[in-house]
Amino acid sequence: MLDYKKVNNLTGWLVFLVATMVYVLTVEETASFWDPGEFIAVSYKLQVPHPPGAPFFLLIYRMFAFFALGDVLQVAFWMNIASALFSGLTILFLFWSITLFGQKLFQIKAEEVSKGQTISLMGAGLIGALAYTFTDSFWFSAVESEVYAMSSFFTAIVIWAFLKWDTIEDPKEENRWMIFIAYLVGLSIGVHLLNLVTLPALALIYYFKKYPNPNLKGGVLALAAGGLVLIVINNIIIPGLPSLAGSIEIFFVNSIGLPFGSGIVFFSAAFIGALIYGMLYSIKKQKVVLNTILLSLTFVLIGYGSYALIVIRSNQNPVINENAPKDIISFVSYLKREQYGYRPLLHGQYFDAELIDQKEGAPIYVKGKDKYEVVDYATVNVYDPDRTTILPRIYSTQERHKQIYRSKLGLREGQKPTFGDNLYFMFSHQLGHMYWRYFMWNFSGRESDYSDAPWLGISDFFTDKFPDYIKENKAHNNYLMLPLLLGLIGLFFQAKNDPKSFYVNAMLFLMMGVILVLYLNSPPVEPRERDYIYVGSFYAFAIWIGLGVLALAHWIGKLNKNLAFAGMMATLITFPVPVLMASQNWDDHNRRGRFLSVDSARNFLASCAPNAILFTGGDNDTFPLWYVQEVEGFRTDVRVVVLSYFDTDWYVEQMTRQANESAPLPFSLEFRNYRKGTNDVLYVMDRQNLEAISAREYLRLLKNESELLRLSSSGRSTYNMVPSRNLILDVDIEKAYNKGLIPEGMEGIMVDQMNLRVKGNYLTKGNMMLIDLITSNNWERPIYFNNTSLATIGLDIEDYVVMEGLTYRLLPVRKPQGMRTELVNTDLAFENVMEKFAFRGMDDPNNYFDDEYRRFTSNHRSAINSIAIALLDEDDLDRAAEILKYSLKVMPNEAIPYDLASGQMVPLLFEVGEDDLALDIVEKLSHKSVQMLEFYNRENRDFDREAMISSEMLKFFIPLLDERGYTELSSQIRKDFERVMGPIGGGSMLDRR
Repeated sequence: MLDYKKVNNLTGWLVFLVATMVYVLTVEETASFWDPGEFIAVSYKLQVPHPPGAPFFLLIYRMFAFFALGDVLQVAFWMNIASALFSGLTILFLFWSITLFGQKLFQIKAEEVSKGQTISLMGAGLIGALAYTFTDSFWFSAVESEVYAMSSFFTAIVIWAFLKWDTIEDPKEENRWMIFIAYLVGLSIGVHLLNLVTLPALALIYYFKKYPNPNLKGGVLALAAGGLVLIVINNIIIPGLPSLAGSIEIFFVNSIGLPFGSGIVFFSAAFIGALIYGMLYSIKKQKVVLNTILLSLTFVLIGYGSYALIVIRSNQNPVINENAPKDIISFVSYLKREQYGYRPLLHGQYFDAELIDQKEGAPIYVKGKDKYEVVDYATVNVYDPDRTTILPRIYSTQERHKQIYRSKLGLREGQKPTFGDNLYFMFSHQLGHMYWRYFMWNFSGRESDYSDAPWLGISDFFTDKFPDYIKENKAHNNYLMLPLLLGLIGLFFQAKNDPKSFYVNAMLFLMMGVILVLYLNSPPVEPRERDYIYVGSFYAFAIWIGLGVLALAHWIGKLNKNLAFAGMMATLITFPVPVLMASQNWDDHNRRGRFLSVDSARNFLASCAPNAILFTGGDNDTFPLWYVQEVEGFRTDVRVVVLSYFDTDWYVEQMTRQANESAPLPFSLEFRNYRKGTNDVLYVMDRQNLEAISAREYLRLLKNESELLRLSSSGRSTYNMVPSRNLILDVDIEKAYNKGLIPEGMEGIMVDQMNLRVKGNYLTKGNMMLIDLITSNNWERPIYFNNTSLATIGLDIEDYVVMEGLTYRLLPVRKPQGMRTELVNTDLAFENVMEKFAFRGMDDPNNYFDDEYRRFTSNHRSAINSIAIALLDEDDLDRAAEILKYSLKVMPNEAIPYDLASGQMVPLLFEVGEDDLALDIVEKLSHKSVQMLEFYNRENRDFDREAMISSEMLKFFIPLLDERGYTELSSQIRKDFERVMGPIGGGSMLDRR
């Protein structure tokens, strides 16, 4: 007879080794796009990441950085290895959870398992765990330094620990395991809160064990009790205790006059004293349940104590110190993620609701010199009560979101949405598009990695409907619905034979999937696909995949009466399922050879002069920059300024300090002028007879808090204004010229005045500080913008910037009216691209470049096109040809397919005499575009941005080819276009010259 315990342990560790090896072999070698760049940077130096932080994650990943042995270029790799290891451990505990569920299903104890049952259980654990190993969403997070790998580990070990607790009969051991689980939950708070969502489902395990004859009422009460524990931890312990401590602190300091920290000390002493008293009382009175609860609470708090790192490190003023949570007040705001705004959950407005009032909410305190000062009041928006609803799903008042709501719901402009529309959006978009689509990606198949790609079914495998560009996409994966089918078999088999365990796993599946969708209440559009959020739900379904193997073993065993043979056969029959998933997913999850996420950051910095100031926009513009500066130490003389953070006082204050080799930024305004609640918004009030105002004079009035700028008060708040949207900056042009700031050939467009014109009807604090920086800097330090920040700032300064590679430098020159192309410092930009830019691995067709990589590739291609255009305008055909051919060499179609920027390159290649290269792009892009348009029409899909670009691309090529004498190719493209789209009309958005 097999030793079940030994076999179970050894097989589990074998699966762990397989999974970990897979992840190690496919792990990213550097910092990925999105959050990993930030997390690696803050872990390496124990800095402060975005709210609500992940302090325990930072501590653990910092330890993995030690394996780099001082080689900063290996730090990211070793932190990614940490994710691979934690993901492998997740698979280990999934295996053991499946076998525990299997024991419950067989109604046997570990010491009573027969040989046939052992083989069947090992097969179930093996197939279920390996299937989840190769799922799209989990594998994605397993190979990068993000919190989701470690969070999945804590989720897995807590579920396993509860299942293990269920098998224990000794009450003393039960309580020890319960305290262990509480400690795990507490530690997980310092990583991610997904773990907490499992608590209502795990409460069912407790109920079913303690009450042998369960009923519906008891089950509902158990779920309610688990939900209560979730609420206690998520709403009372995590933000509630610090909030209470903060209130006591404000009372002690402001009302009693005690020193800072006295309220915290009092609260801590009182709370810890009450906890100790409660435990002593429970011991004295032999109240075991109370003692276990108090000990569990204590261990949750011990785990939660990792958050002390955030406050401690914030007070050390590290370079990355998001929200600067230095004291109890700012720490509470940090925990509550207040900077991300509010999403209604149970009651709120429709998107068309009118704002009828704004009430003054709770006071907002900041730490002053000797007390906590009220700097502002929270704003409570009051909407038309006739346009509010329960369970609001279509709530966003952003104009872009409103348009998307109307488009998805088929509403005309001005037509009011109904509650039925609200529910339709919830089921079709939030549950359908934002969850069910992701679920099917993982267990049925995925069409591609293009934005909003649908899932694939078994019928899609046996059809040739997909165009080449989708079939050749490495993320075009089809599992023939086999994982889904096997999981459904396990679901129904468990429901029939072990309904108690079925309810537990079903609740895990729903809580980490459907319920989480409803809680998050996603807006109509996200900056990226969010499938990684729901991996916990997919984890629960993987348990059913494993139990599906037991179902097959059970049915085969009925036929031949030999469960050992049946278990082996069921395992062999289902083994192709994880093999198929692995083979389909390997090429689009193997991240080896990818470096553009880091190289693009290096290229941004390489485009800047020494001691520069670089403004950036989104996460993918910024986080890789943080990584290369803070970890690799590259170009730390450049001060990176995140434009969206510039609206906050804590960030501006950080800019006034030294950061690495970058000196403080020069501002004329003082902290009192930009502190929270002061000059958050300055409204433009164009005064009669005042066409413009001096920028320096305006800043002087702001600094002196002049009454001339004061608007009428609203409640307790006062607002300043901008008396004219034209803010004039006088330039010492002789000084600028003598400093060598003016590129050669641009002397004729120098200006002695610049108009820092406000675009909209108001000026944000960030744009106010930008005006101050430009004015106070007085051309001492180079100021640059990347394309994202240049497009989003509230000042119309595009005519005063000169491109120098990937960045745009602010200079006292003005683009001549009628000039359609941007100003380019051709000598410097050419040198930067050809000699300083890095394109590692971008020419290797075997590497996988997803949508984000393709987007950054397009940015690089577009920048090179701009340089080539400027060179052609200077009649420098040789260098224009050289840089265009270099672009095609380092970013070839075979590795990264031609795109919009490639199409815009075609007339440039014609101009430099490279007709063969131009025609190659035309043929490849026109072939793809025609196929895409045919596919969209055949499938009746709405035209997205890619389809619109394809249509415009074809319209752009036709006259261009006619002009060059390639009439045969032009006629063929015209014929193909009109066959799909009808007669050609209008111009093309691609024409840049």
